[in-house]
Amino acid sequence: MSRKWRIGVGGFLHESNTFLGVPTAYESFQAASLTRGPGLLARWAGAHHELGGFLDVLDAEEAEAAPLLAAMAIPSGTVSGEAFERIASELLEDLRSAMPLDGVLLALHGATVSETHPDADGELLRRVREAVGPEVPIAVTLDLHANVSPRLISLATATVAYRTNPHLDQRERGQEAASLLLRTLRGEARPVQALETPPLLISISRQHTAGGAARQLYDGITEVMQWPGILSASIAMGFYYADVEEMGASFWAVAEGDEALARRAARHMALRAWEMRGELTGSLPSPEEGVRHARLAARGPVVLMDVGDNVGAGSPGDSTILFKEALRQEARDALVILYDPAAAAECAALGPGATVRLRVGGKTDDRHGAPVSLEGVVRVLTDGRFVERQVRHGGWGACDQGLTAVVETADGHTVMLTSRRMAPMSLEQLLHAGVDASRKRLIIVKGVVAPRAAYEPIAAEILLVDTPGVTADNPRVFPHRRRRRPLYPLEEASWG
Repeated sequence: MSRKWRIGVGGFLHESNTFLGVPTAYESFQAASLTRGPGLLARWAGAHHELGGFLDVLDAEEAEAAPLLAAMAIPSGTVSGEAFERIASELLEDLRSAMPLDGVLLALHGATVSETHPDADGELLRRVREAVGPEVPIAVTLDLHANVSPRLISLATATVAYRTNPHLDQRERGQEAASLLLRTLRGEARPVQALETPPLLISISRQHTAGGAARQLYDGITEVMQWPGILSASIAMGFYYADVEEMGASFWAVAEGDEALARRAARHMALRAWEMRGELTGSLPSPEEGVRHARLAARGPVVLMDVGDNVGAGSPGDSTILFKEALRQEARDALVILYDPAAAAECAALGPGATVRLRVGGKTDDRHGAPVSLEGVVRVLTDGRFVERQVRHGGWGACDQGLTAVVETADGHTVMLTSRRMAPMSLEQLLHAGVDASRKRLIIVKGVVAPRAAYEPIAAEILLVDTPGVTADNPRVFPHRRRRRPLYPLEEASWG
């Protein structure tokens, strides 16, 4: 059977922490994942990612995927103006070369900020819409941590956000968006969208969708999806490390030709969140309290989530605050992964079996603790490459954290030193170097919710800890300049 529809497939995904001083360059996307044309198909076909979901549906429906550009970089600072313009230009160049197209599928993040465009996702979509014209349907996927602008919703035909944190449903959301697009092309659906943005921040520590108030929010999506005429519904919990006007939670629905219905559904979900806003505000133990709890726990391993050094939200990954506290309290058998290319290189120069005296971590800036002095033995050196075949947050498969050294200290701790920042989404990060985390007493993990999919199977307990840093739980510690006001809980606000 000949392929009926020709669909452009592309993406630009970056979670931009605007409180980091170093912009994210084009080379950061090249180092992580930047593919064009056939390379996009080779990289993403079959992946546990929305791009993989797009391709699944197009293949099953015998529609032709016209691969454009897909760029991803690990969460980091504001995207440089040069990097944004280069990536956007390359994507638009591929788009124009592929035209005419029947539709477009775009994987965006929703919390991408460039030096020139605070709403970088909306700006990219504006350019795509201008290129294809008003009649060509565009379906967009967004991260659960998006800060969603009215402009983005107005430019897209249908928008679908992840519904799980950790993000384990990315492929399914890509499939949902692609199916909506093809139904639109066949005349089976006439999607219209409506957005609600109450003045609400949701603490990062309250964004675990499998439990608590966050689960109740997402149960609301299930409820709304039962309404006749609703095609899709989404919640984005927001990303308050990106200082933009749209910062905060957002709620939207896609309805069958009925904007009033879409608006009622979006408002229904938003009101539910507003009513439980107190339950969506964080309160976490201090580093001292967290380490003491882990040290006195009946069994381990106890995973301490280092919230202020959350690599998945742009932090440096070299905070020593929790590790230093563990040393101070003489906790035993701890495991920590630190980004420290200089220390990894020192270990490599001496080789496995060598005794080393190192100062590790705390080297990126002065907000995440000072370097820690340690003595130990280099047990393992690896190239830092590993593969995760299970569904994990972020949809990554092949990973590369660069030259990696594992040091066992004189007092029984295990320190993994990496040469590239790597979000802790996979136990393969440790297993590839022969480190069995399940045998440790205390594990310090540089994340909040995202690492749960990897660590829950081995952890006796997971405890979030209120550490300082560029991804701290408390939004009050960040000098926001662009955000709207009032915004609960930063200010008292009324809504509804």
